[in-house]
Amino acid sequence: MFSPRQLLRSAVYMPFAHIPPGRVVELPGRGTTYVTDTPGPSEGSPTIVLLHALGCTGLLTWYPAIAPLSQRYRVVTLDLRWHGQGIQAPEMSLYDCADDVVALADVLGIERFVAAGYSMGGAVAQRVWRQHPDRVEGLVLAATSAAFRFTPWERLFFTGLEAGMIAARGISGSRAAMTASRSAARALQLVPSDIHDWAMQEFRSTSPWAVGQALAALGRHHARPWLGRIDVPTAVVVTTGDHVIPPSRQVALARAISGATMHEVDGGHAACVLQAERFVPVMVQAATTVAARRRDLGRHSDLGAPQQV
Repeated sequence: MFSPRQLLRSAVYMPFAHIPPGRVVELPGRGTTYVTDTPGPSEGSPTIVLLHALGCTGLLTWYPAIAPLSQRYRVVTLDLRWHGQGIQAPEMSLYDCADDVVALADVLGIERFVAAGYSMGGAVAQRVWRQHPDRVEGLVLAATSAAFRFTPWERLFFTGLEAGMIAARGISGSRAAMTASRSAARALQLVPSDIHDWAMQEFRSTSPWAVGQALAALGRHHARPWLGRIDVPTAVVVTTGDHVIPPSRQVALARAISGATMHEVDGGHAACVLQAERFVPVMVQAATTVAARRRDLGRHSDLGAPQQV
């Protein structure tokens, strides 16, 4: 007989990659969250802030991509509210998550950055631009959508979920405290045989209750009325085998943003990890495209500036 641990190891492919060290960071007036901050190739490297998927952590979603992205960018991850060691607040809101991202940038001394998000993180990235357009110099949106209530079934599902979360909100504080107390210290010196155990620890650091709160918040996201006003270089990574967020919705997101480039990955909704060998090169390509377009815009702006006499 195989143990659950042995079955996990044999049934689920987990790529091995270096896990960068991190720390708990206080966001003044907001709470604490777990952050990794990987330097880029030079002191003046642009910064990319990676925002994770529903039910995951910053590291669990992005760990295979951090080292490749750090060849061009300073790479920052954080645990969003109610996830992992993220802020434990009475309510979960994507609006607050977006403000948390900018609050972290303030603490780290980052003036402007590229916001990159996967699935739920993509919705948060959209909101970061919406709420703080002066801080965002580019977007990378992967496996995500402009909204999540399209069909009658989806509208019914999210309406019922919101009602259930509101009715049970009285116990949210105790649930949040329980989740926080379960969060273990992150393992840093891993060998390939440890990666499944580490991933399971990361996954378990977010409670099912927190996932329900975050899912309800995700159902309230609706960016379609203002997507056309996004004015920073944007790349959309489309997971073409996705059965969670249909590729057609991801393509529609790209087409709604003026000048957005589209980058396809032959993978499903968990491609960021389970098909990392396909996803990571495309993600790096998308981020490189945003960086190049950002430089071009800066150069054109300099050329158009009035000359001092």
